[in-house]
Amino acid sequence: MIITTTTLVEGRPVREYLGVVVGEVIIGANIFRDLFAGIRDIVGGRAGSYENAMRDARNQAMDELEAEARRLGADAVVGVDLDYEVVGQGGSMLMVSVSGTAVKLG
Repeated sequence: MIITTTTLVEGRPVREYLGVVVGEVIIGANIFRDLFAGIRDIVGGRAGSYENAMRDARNQAMDELEAEARRLGADAVVGVDLDYEVVGQGGSMLMVSVSGTAVKLG
């Protein structure tokens, strides 16, 4: 499956538009991870636990997007947009949302 932020795939014209597909994942922040990240930020290190959590959430959202596109019979998703939002009381959760248009290519 081709997944791209561009509106077309070079050399492969869109034969059919199948509709918008979305993948969404919401992850909760862990208090120990928050504490550790705060300490690492003070000493100038990277917050690896947050980076890993964001990477995992992004990958899960992309997997959902691809699965939805496959259910529609698509062989590509074009115009993909990836968004991160803090949600929940006090910003306690992170939502990763990815959307695009499922298409059949020529």
